[in-house]
Amino acid sequence: MGEFTEFAEALLDQISVEINEEKEIAQLAEKINTDSDFPNQFIELESFSNSLLPDISKKIESFTGYPIKSDLRIEYPDLKDFKLLKGRKVFATKQSREFVDNLFSAVADLDIKNIAELIEKDTQKFLVYSTYAKSYISKISTTYGDYLDSCVYLNKFILSNYPKIILYKQGQPYDSRKEQVESGYKGALKMTMVEELVHSTQDNLQEANKNAAINVNSINEELAKIILNLDKNATDSLYDYLQLQTVPDDFPIAKKANLFFMLNPDNFVVNVLGPDVMTYSNVEIDPKISEMIPELPDIYQRWLQPIQEHHAAFSTMEGMAEFTVQNVLQDDDDFQNYLTTFMGTDFSSYKVRKNMGKELTQKVYEKFGKDAFRFLNEKPPGTRELKEPDRYLKRDLSTGSEHM
Repeated sequence: MGEFTEFAEALLDQISVEINEEKEIAQLAEKINTDSDFPNQFIELESFSNSLLPDISKKIESFTGYPIKSDLRIEYPDLKDFKLLKGRKVFATKQSREFVDNLFSAVADLDIKNIAELIEKDTQKFLVYSTYAKSYISKISTTYGDYLDSCVYLNKFILSNYPKIILYKQGQPYDSRKEQVESGYKGALKMTMVEELVHSTQDNLQEANKNAAINVNSINEELAKIILNLDKNATDSLYDYLQLQTVPDDFPIAKKANLFFMLNPDNFVVNVLGPDVMTYSNVEIDPKISEMIPELPDIYQRWLQPIQEHHAAFSTMEGMAEFTVQNVLQDDDDFQNYLTTFMGTDFSSYKVRKNMGKELTQKVYEKFGKDAFRFLNEKPPGTRELKEPDRYLKRDLSTGSEHM
């Protein structure tokens, strides 16, 4: 178990900053609760979000033309449950679903023994899905909400504690500052509700994103298996050629893990060819590497289409949500206070932030009005259209064909 335990410790070490931040938030919130001078009542998360739902739903329906699902519900998971939700948002292959859920649970519990056992049980799956555990959980403290399967999930740990902490850090007199901070808190909730309710209308994009991500993960699992099955000579030769960090011979799995993380197309292809790979139709790699792993060119080529579909769908989903926030809440005082008090910015700066998905949505909206949301959802753009919105506007959107 020695090498596997080191893997587990390394994974938790990679998210140690976030884990410590969570502890600091919890400790500071507890300290605030014992401060007799501090206002003990902020607007309650559950009641306010439920009261927002009808009004926000109407505004989104008016702006986008999409009605909000009648069976939509709101849930308020605590910190661990929100981390488990993020695990469910990893669109794993069918055979890896249970492993991913168990991995996220073990990471949420900081259970080194359980993580190590999972790595030993299925190293191939760990190589593919540990990156998700690291990246998703590291964003928990900046994630207010999420959407999955007709449910909006609001991050109770963050949303219940942030307004208190912001007011506390501003210092006395609390009473004179509470109104603005509470208004900013309401703005954060309004923004989150708009974003997640828009996501709830994106069924076709959600499905396209999910299927593409599953295909990407399937290909990465395939690559992990190939690398784990390399013999020692092939491993050493490839390791030396790529000039990777030296690993002692008594850590053979670590050596292959380093090879996988290096050659994983999400890292290798993007870093070598640059972000424009999202518009390529062909991937060419070093012939020497192909000679050592003959399957690699085919794997990279098969990876290209689903990663582009995933990138385009996800970027469009996020862009549609941000564009809707920008328009639905542009005159909302609470949202303005959120930007000022929580984000240290203003609406003008927020509005001009660069986002390919938002810019595409804006261009299509300028031409088609609220029909833009239907077109983008039912006829998802490709990566070239995402980068160059005029390409999307040349489509006959009634048929989905594109005029070049």
